[in-house]
Amino acid sequence: MTLSVSSAFDSGNIRLVSTREDGFDLEIVTDHQSDFYQWFHFRVVGGAGKALTLRIVNAGGSAYPDGWPNYKACVSEDRESWFRADTAYEDKVLTIRHTPASNSVWFAYFAPYSMERHHDLVAAAAGCEGVTVASLGKTLDGQDVDYLSVGEGPRQVWMFARQHPGESMAEWWMEGAIERLTDPHDPVARSLRKRATFHLVPNMNPDGSRRGHLRTNAAGVNLNREWHAPTTERSPEVLHVRNRMDETGVDFAIDIHGDEAIPYVFLAGFEGIPSLTEQQVANYDAYQKALARRSPDFQYKHGYARAGKGKANMSMSTNQLAERFGCVAMTLEMPFKDNDDLPDPVHGWSPERSKLLAHACLDALHEIVEDLR
Repeated sequence: MTLSVSSAFDSGNIRLVSTREDGFDLEIVTDHQSDFYQWFHFRVVGGAGKALTLRIVNAGGSAYPDGWPNYKACVSEDRESWFRADTAYEDKVLTIRHTPASNSVWFAYFAPYSMERHHDLVAAAAGCEGVTVASLGKTLDGQDVDYLSVGEGPRQVWMFARQHPGESMAEWWMEGAIERLTDPHDPVARSLRKRATFHLVPNMNPDGSRRGHLRTNAAGVNLNREWHAPTTERSPEVLHVRNRMDETGVDFAIDIHGDEAIPYVFLAGFEGIPSLTEQQVANYDAYQKALARRSPDFQYKHGYARAGKGKANMSMSTNQLAERFGCVAMTLEMPFKDNDDLPDPVHGWSPERSKLLAHACLDALHEIVEDLR
């Protein structure tokens, strides 16, 4: 069977440069109207039993080349179970080596979360008691910005993911959170629903997700730099979500992401906002400590540098929301590689771990939810 490669599907991204007997030289395609690129997702046909060598020759010019050392590509033959392939980064080329058992095998930067799975997630949640599903508005490509609400408590909790569409672990996290919050038998979920109302946006950037982008929407805009002044022309996704937040208020907000280079799970806060209060800091610190108790995958020794007083980037969601609502806000980062504190040599960081981390995040929230104000 002739060896071939394709990416003409939901979230696909690769360009064929040349064909060899044992594989291909490939390039990652930039986000539309943007210089960002790092996400790849493609299928190889005809490789059963062959020792494939796949070379991504433009890896050195990607958005985050520091993400390639010690990185291992994700591979699947059934699109359900994903594991890590032998991968090396040398001379600015990312080389993936794998011998597939079947003639159809998929490779990706991280286990993809398709728009079809997204629609299945929303449909399943819509059938659960007490869940309201709505569209907050349309994206530039005409897709819905899906929104779910569950719970009847007074505290307003917002959870949203995939501002950066290539960070697919973020929607795996959302799947874990939604499944638990809608479980009628889970005591933590039942207690949280009494104490808070949850506002959930599983995918803030469906256009970028479907197009196979790393970081931007259909207009080539990084949504997490639009929160100070979103517009219908550049960033309707942020505008729709922020408008709804203005209606509900926000007491707690968590923005779910993935980090290319840092091999740990960590939080980024809002320490540099102009109106920072002691109560905000105390609740944020309490949440971090609760999460560390709940999950061995979480730590707070490694992460981003903190902004100095008054130096916060107010175009980012966490800083904008903490300042705008006086709430506790944070960005949760998961690794594309693995958690070096608890490595898994077969799967690395995975969809399953992302979902379990969401459960731990809800446990931690349950510890502090009464103190939110």
